[in-house]
Amino acid sequence: GLAAARPCPAAVLAEVMKAFGAPENAQRMEEARDNACNDMGKMLQFLLPVATQIQQDVIKAYGFSNDGEGVLKFARLIKSYESQDPEIASMSGKLKAMFLPPMTLPPHGAGTGGMTGS
Repeated sequence: GLAAARPCPAAVLAEVMKAFGAPENAQRMEEARDNACNDMGKMLQFLLPVATQIQQDVIKAYGFSNDGEGVLKFARLIKSYESQDPEIASMSGKLKAMFLPPMTLPPHGAGTGGMTGS
């Protein structure tokens, strides 16, 4: 049969970002960040589950399954739109910046992929 009208990905993404901005969620993220102390491994351990949970709560209303798989599907959907839609690309970047530590960016000029299996 016909699927229910798919919401526009930009709209779902906007809802997700609004959820991350909600005071209680912002605080959960803040605590997770504190626990991680800018340690990349711990970031993934503490921040990602919180970020995943926040996303799940939003996207389940849009027909995504309420589990990690739903979040992955959502991420893939957004990724597939990023190349065609600059607005989605920009929102997606902002969203990632919310739960991926900024230190993952190498210092300017360093690590331009010169070492990858030549």
